[in-house]
Amino acid sequence: MANEKFSENFVLKEMRCDLGENEFGKVYPQGDVPDISAIEKLLEKAGGKPKECAIEDYSLGGTGKAKPEFIITFHKNANTIIVVECKRSVKQHQSDKLNKPKDFAVDGALYYAKFLKERYNVIAIGVSGSKKDDSKISTFYWQKGHDEYKELSRLNILLEPAIYLQYLKGERISRQYSLEEIRQTAIDMSNSLRVAKVTANDKPIFIAGILIALQNEDFEEAYMNATTLKGLEWNISSAISDVLGDAGVKQDRIDNILNTFKNVSSLHHFQTTKMNEDYSLRWYIQELDMKIKPMMNIADSSIDALGEFYHEFIKFSNGDDGKALGIVLTPQHLTELMCDVSGLNKKSRVLDTCAGSGGFLVTAMSKMFKNANYHEIQKIREDGLYGIEADPHIYTLCIANMIVRRDGKSNIHYGSCFDKKITEELKKKNIDVGLINPPYSQDDYNELEFVEQLLSILVTRGIAVAVVPINCALGTTCKEVRERLFKKHTLEAVFSMPTEIFNPAASAPPCVMVWTANVPHPEDKRTFFGYFRDDGFVKRKKLGRIDAHGKWEEIRKKWLYLYQNKIEEPGYSVMHHVSHEDEWCAEAYMETDYSTLCAADFEKKIKEYAAFKFLNGVK
Repeated sequence: MANEKFSENFVLKEMRCDLGENEFGKVYPQGDVPDISAIEKLLEKAGGKPKECAIEDYSLGGTGKAKPEFIITFHKNANTIIVVECKRSVKQHQSDKLNKPKDFAVDGALYYAKFLKERYNVIAIGVSGSKKDDSKISTFYWQKGHDEYKELSRLNILLEPAIYLQYLKGERISRQYSLEEIRQTAIDMSNSLRVAKVTANDKPIFIAGILIALQNEDFEEAYMNATTLKGLEWNISSAISDVLGDAGVKQDRIDNILNTFKNVSSLHHFQTTKMNEDYSLRWYIQELDMKIKPMMNIADSSIDALGEFYHEFIKFSNGDDGKALGIVLTPQHLTELMCDVSGLNKKSRVLDTCAGSGGFLVTAMSKMFKNANYHEIQKIREDGLYGIEADPHIYTLCIANMIVRRDGKSNIHYGSCFDKKITEELKKKNIDVGLINPPYSQDDYNELEFVEQLLSILVTRGIAVAVVPINCALGTTCKEVRERLFKKHTLEAVFSMPTEIFNPAASAPPCVMVWTANVPHPEDKRTFFGYFRDDGFVKRKKLGRIDAHGKWEEIRKKWLYLYQNKIEEPGYSVMHHVSHEDEWCAEAYMETDYSTLCAADFEKKIKEYAAFKFLNGVK
């Protein structure tokens, strides 16, 4: 049976803090604050919680000393504290009149706060339940010396303590990245939207539209006050129009999003769900506002939180949602490696012609921000990042991703990267870095044609880094494109990557190609080939491939060192002259380091080779 101890553990886990000393300040349990006499005296004045006491009644203090579950203090703000009161059951969350502090979490938190606010600004949090999917959280702010408190209705989840201070200061709320929380939110939303009968195509636009609307400060502050669905619909439509209009998005794309919202909100589920209930339109806005958006608000983070959210969102959708949306998320460590290989810096202009959710651009933005001053950062946001996306639904995700990260002018083009009008416009931008994960196995264009098109847009000696199936490097396919590429561009390097790096999304082993644009491949050129099959990641149930043993950083450094210095090392890398007719992979030319081999290694490689030939149709 759940008890308050479980509730307390749940609170500490969700707030990501420990009892005692923390980086932000201290967490004191059970009202035991021996080193701050002012708090001790106020808790003694409050006494133990009485069975019944009106919120405005200060005369009826309990006997003994008050013992809230937690008192939290801050090193950098001694005038503000947090008081947390827990109850084991959600039935004990809040009484009708807030006058039963002994039996209800919210009543108790406010009871303590009304005494503590004599000397402090108090953030009072009432928590009921003992696990995340069966809990209620209510947050209040009682300013020092004031007679009335206010409910912080947006804060219906537990946050790291310092984030509450950000909120009170009116700052953008940012949260530490949590794949676990992203996954749980994605599962919940995906399943609930399925039950509400929202179509696979409408789901991503619905989510992206909310995130876009939340960039409008008026909407962000007002949506919790909406009392009718019609009023909230009008507010969100107005906010989306304003944000996208300011970003230069064409009206037909704006109308597409607005029509989607009209379709979704007209569904029976939304029409019959009350605004203050879970899974109402307002609930979806609040969940994204407090759980996903804050993870995207860390502008210098290279992690594509929105991309990860959609990856999980699609993966856990029932039916064919994943196939319908066609998103294959490039693993985060691979996008970072490819950005590093490209040599981009704060002065670069970066293009992804198959932008997807914007993962490459998000990572590039983060790396370009490093060592950039305020004006340089604004310059990067305005004209340092460009993308093209042909799918109307994924395009909406991409512009949402960039706008949420304060890319004020969204340079994401809707259309095909083979559209002459779009490519001619981009050629005028002097773009010097291209990053791409082209769609695999298309009927109209093969993967190398996407690479070729990207190279044609870049300035002379610009660098393109592409991840493509290994069969593009074998010479058995794309022969005409390979010849055209060598006539116009230079193949600098090819890295053979881990077979399951896209696990389970891709069936073919990938490789990363590095090209110099608009410089024909010299006959005497020695190309670098890396055998980078082991990135140290391992598969874990429900988590996929993760860096469980912390090996990736050292492996990444070694790979970059070998490539950047063009070092040949048995088992890892080789330099070799190649033509368009040759195989472009390390396996064809690399020496084996026999000193480290054992029988198990030999058996493993034989199996890998057999699988390699089978997957790529090599006889």
